[in-house]
Amino acid sequence: MAKVMRYMIADYLKTGSTPSDTYSLMGTGFTTLDENPAAKVEKTPYINDKSASGTITGYENSFAFDTQMISDDAAISFLYDIARNQKTGSDAETDYIRVDLYKDEAAGAYPARKFRVCVEVTGITGAGTEIVKVAGNLHQVGNFVEGTFNPATKAFTAKSE
Repeated sequence: MAKVMRYMIADYLKTGSTPSDTYSLMGTGFTTLDENPAAKVEKTPYINDKSASGTITGYENSFAFDTQMISDDAAISFLYDIARNQKTGSDAETDYIRVDLYKDEAAGAYPARKFRVCVEVTGITGAGTEIVKVAGNLHQVGNFVEGTFNPATKAFTAKSE
């Protein structure tokens, strides 16, 4: 059984607003980027049972991030800019891709999920002799799209149904 290490999952953030804008690797500078599926459970107590029965009715997925501020890193600068300029609505949204590098690749592309996310920066912090940190959450908007991502070309291809 092979264990999956964190570096075997790659994360990319769309750092522009046009369809041709590139995806930037969320790597150096990011100290954490965790997926929190947050399943929504509806519980029903049936009259003949001692315990309630649960059913998953949906998800409120979010991705908590913590970074060190690197001024020339496109992904960190993009996140920082949303908070600095207090962007709201669609101006605070982008695409985010999570790539499973530990799975088999085909023609340089790996299984991936593409999420539309809104960016919540919860803090820009740092004492006088510390590196500034940018922390927050990427909140999923709608459903994710299953597909593949090629890290060399930074192209996402949606899975055909």
